[in-house]
Amino acid sequence: MQATDTSRVLRSSAEQRYRAELDTLRGADRDPRPEGWQLSPRAVRRFILGDAQLGVSRKFYGDDPLVERAIVTLMGNQGLMLVGEPGTAKSLLSELLATAISGDSALTIQGAAGTTEDHIRYAWNYALLLAEGPSERALVPSPMYRAMVAGKLVRFEEITRCPPEIQDTMISLLSEKQIVVPELGDGACVHARRGFNVIATANLRDRGVHEMSSALKRRFNFETVRPIRDHAFEVELVLAQVRRELDGAGLQARIERDVVGLLVTVFQELRAGSTREGTPLKNLDAVMSTAEAVNVLHAAALEASFLGNGQVTPRDMANGLQGVLIKDSADDVKRVQHYFDTVVRERGRRDSAWKSFGDAARSLWA
Repeated sequence: MQATDTSRVLRSSAEQRYRAELDTLRGADRDPRPEGWQLSPRAVRRFILGDAQLGVSRKFYGDDPLVERAIVTLMGNQGLMLVGEPGTAKSLLSELLATAISGDSALTIQGAAGTTEDHIRYAWNYALLLAEGPSERALVPSPMYRAMVAGKLVRFEEITRCPPEIQDTMISLLSEKQIVVPELGDGACVHARRGFNVIATANLRDRGVHEMSSALKRRFNFETVRPIRDHAFEVELVLAQVRRELDGAGLQARIERDVVGLLVTVFQELRAGSTREGTPLKNLDAVMSTAEAVNVLHAAALEASFLGNGQVTPRDMANGLQGVLIKDSADDVKRVQHYFDTVVRERGRRDSAWKSFGDAARSLWA
């Protein structure tokens, strides 16, 4: 396989994106590290939460003590379960932890209705299996299998999307820290090396999820990743992420901070079910996460760059909101229209930016 030109990759892995920072941390790391870890726990924390003196950027925004607890969990025998609403950066935190600790975020199992036990344990190359019978050459190792062999972290994304009987395959793996391969004969098994552990993510509210068994829950320490509540903090995060995306694509859309403030206010109020003045709102079925706010602003910036004059306008923002706020719920349509007809209209009487935003949204959704 030829080397990939990372400048043309849509999304490179964290170990590629932050290679220089990882090298800097390794060079400065003098703290003790658990066996099998690429960095010490202190250096892992610096990689994720940033270190200005070393020129290491902050990558996860939110609950700093949660990051510390996650690092401590991964040093022990329990797996780490990150739970929360969609778009709260559970997968991002999982990727960053795997990158810093194991130097490899690619050992990932994606949970889905079609996930089978073979995806978790191992499968077979059936051409070799028929030609030679069961052998190590014919065995196709899963990410879990390879993580055990190498003593690395394995990520299990959206574990609750798997059927319960598939989820429970993890119980023995987490307890025994080994995979038995009976096809290769008596006593054939793979024992996990030190450094192995599991980071799983689970959705609390989305459709198509299955409850975890009590036995499986006991094998994990649970940490809840919550939405960002600080307005100024979320504005900075959304703006920074969108500018990073635009810079990567070579685009120079002009984005006013006040416009981003409008977007974040709408998301926070609809997410919380209350306005900043204390007026109650009906919660939406749609996901009002920071990640979705980034998607809306990014779409608005692309529209401004390619179809406008390069300046993100309230109409661009309103256009981007449609795909997030109004999906398959008729009730959401009514709730959003009520919000713009009352809350946003009232603010528009005192603030021209809110008036432009509200007028644009109502004209598009009329």
